[in-house]
Amino acid sequence: MSDLFSHQGEINRQALAPLADRLRPRSLEEFVGQAEILGPGRLLRRAIRADRVGNLILHGPPGVGKTTLARIIASSTRAHFTSLNAVLAGVKELRLEVEAARQRLERHGLRTLLFIDEVHRFNAAQQDALLPWVENGTVTLIGATTENPYFEVNKALVSRSRLFRLQPLEPRDLRVLLERALSDGERGYGGRAVELSPEAADHLLDVAGGDARSLLNALELAVESSAAEASGVIQIDLEIAEQSIQQRAVLYDKQGDAHFDTISAFIKSLRGSDPDAALFWLARMVEAGENPRFIFRRMLISAGEDIGLADPQAIVVVEACAAAFERVGLPEGLYPLAQAALYLAGAEKSNSLLGFFDALRSVRASNRQEVPSHLRDANRDGAAFGDGVGYRYPHAYAEHWVSQTYLPAALQGEVFWLPGRLGWEGALQNRLQRRRAAQLAAAAEGEANDGPLLSSGPDDAQLERWLQRQAAAEGERLDQLRQRFWQGADWRRQDRTLVVAARSLLWALDPLEHCPEGGVLICVDTAADQQRLQAQSQLLDSLSSPRILGLDSSRPGSLGEGLEPGEQFEWLVGRSPFQRVAPELWQRWLLELDRLASSRAQWRLLLSGPLLGPAGALAELLTRPGAPAVAAEGKPSGTWSELLKRVSLMEGNWLAAAPEAGDLSAALVALGWQVEHESWQESLSLELNEATHQRWFGPGAAYRCRLESVLKPAEIARLDAGFRGQLRAVLPQRLLHQRLIARRSGVGP
Repeated sequence: MSDLFSHQGEINRQALAPLADRLRPRSLEEFVGQAEILGPGRLLRRAIRADRVGNLILHGPPGVGKTTLARIIASSTRAHFTSLNAVLAGVKELRLEVEAARQRLERHGLRTLLFIDEVHRFNAAQQDALLPWVENGTVTLIGATTENPYFEVNKALVSRSRLFRLQPLEPRDLRVLLERALSDGERGYGGRAVELSPEAADHLLDVAGGDARSLLNALELAVESSAAEASGVIQIDLEIAEQSIQQRAVLYDKQGDAHFDTISAFIKSLRGSDPDAALFWLARMVEAGENPRFIFRRMLISAGEDIGLADPQAIVVVEACAAAFERVGLPEGLYPLAQAALYLAGAEKSNSLLGFFDALRSVRASNRQEVPSHLRDANRDGAAFGDGVGYRYPHAYAEHWVSQTYLPAALQGEVFWLPGRLGWEGALQNRLQRRRAAQLAAAAEGEANDGPLLSSGPDDAQLERWLQRQAAAEGERLDQLRQRFWQGADWRRQDRTLVVAARSLLWALDPLEHCPEGGVLICVDTAADQQRLQAQSQLLDSLSSPRILGLDSSRPGSLGEGLEPGEQFEWLVGRSPFQRVAPELWQRWLLELDRLASSRAQWRLLLSGPLLGPAGALAELLTRPGAPAVAAEGKPSGTWSELLKRVSLMEGNWLAAAPEAGDLSAALVALGWQVEHESWQESLSLELNEATHQRWFGPGAAYRCRLESVLKPAEIARLDAGFRGQLRAVLPQRLLHQRLIARRSGVGP
């Protein structure tokens, strides 16, 4: 009977629930916004669909979907889902849930997802009580918080969880929710005649400030408090909308993210010499009730850190304004507060005082810090040890300065203070440089010890170790090529990367490191490549490792078949991606890839090819001074030289890559891309050993097959013998690298 009453109570609760609760999305398809973490192909979306959600902490401002997302996870998982509110629950309730989860796991093998709303409200003891069960897998934690978890949540819990930051909803997303509320007959106002004027809608969207709950609450208040006209229509105009949501909420918690983010924006505006932005952020803090003394303290720090000796009066002005504020108080004290901010914003900037911290690092790292004998105190035992002997008194010289060293011998030549070019210290720069040069000349007369040794950093995390291990496996030369390939890349953590026709993990290393929330898809066109790359990537967690997709190079459409509907990529990359594609198909592949490019996508393609074939390399070697002459059967052979030259010319046509860089650039331009082309050569060497010889001239070798199509058997035999006669020779080789970077027309770098 209690179940019947409980069921009826739930029906009554749903009927009386606020509009924001009734309209809460029930699936990923209904969820609006947060495309950066929930869009097609994104990490969190894949995890939810695969029921592989691990420990998560969702943080962001109110009304952006944290609790809703947790409920969607609950409806899609096969694990048992239970929830607690940290405001109402204590250690007792937590232990009950953990014990129930343990029994489910032991008796039925059923995982438990524990959702804790407002997880930052748990005190240290409560969070510590949860930690061991999260660590051993008894429960999988999903936490939601409006605060920064790095400050408000146990560091051990944070380190065992993946953090996702939810952003305020965009106006277009809020408009979708507004239209859904008006049209949904079951949960919204679709069953009632409600007309919302465009001006009223725009006002609600603007003042809601990215908060869906605030928007829907305002709409509900407007509808429920407005009487219907004679025709039965409820009219919501701008006046009613303004009354329903009169003031934009200022999200500002003096101990939370808004506090630190706003003061950070204020200080960075001062540093960037933007007085308008400085006044805005200052006004935001004052309006939210921030303590002006805290603001003055931060401005005093900025006067030293960001202005320093470019304007030594800056710290004096701020200190004077702070004293005036103490004497005047509010509200008139806002004048000296604003005056100090505007002075700092308008002052010349310099961070040269940071040189002190360079000196501090040297103090901690140097093992030779003895005071030079001529600088020591001569009043105590100078006569016995020669302390102070040789010191030259600067006031006895012109300009009150003399060329004399003051640093320990091990640090001679170190420069800690670099004055800027602006303001007061700018006038000192040239004079200081001349004096330093003179001091170094004086120091050169004495002996200098070796500089300090610096220790290495702490051990890398698992992903970093894996990335470094993979980079080392590809070789130092290829790693340098990888760095040049990605040079200048502007990464975002949510970027998705498509690596085309990959033969190794080399080109996926950087996206995996810089875009942990976006994901990497590697396409391969042979089963052997797919098997090898899958084996290499098994060292990582399945959600952190790249996806590997096998393709049929003869079917461009096979790529789309392996993707989620609507999945796109911000990076399309590859090294000679169309090398194994039939000449008549590469443009179709290009069109297929272009379809998968997002609005801010970028192509990065590297076309690499040798400039010398085997015959060309040997011919170049033999023309070098001191090279041994090649003989056939012990006698010089002019026929051999002519044959080598003829084959070298043939190799030039064989080595031409298809498509060439020019053809590829033209095709991208025709599709609306702006293409940058960079080329460079790389000089290498190759030892001609038995293995290399067999790779070229062995039965069935690709090079030998080429030769058989243009040469007679006797000529091939003569060429083979000539190469065999040069075993252990080091052949020169040159590679031509061409990097193509393509951006959509009208989109800057």
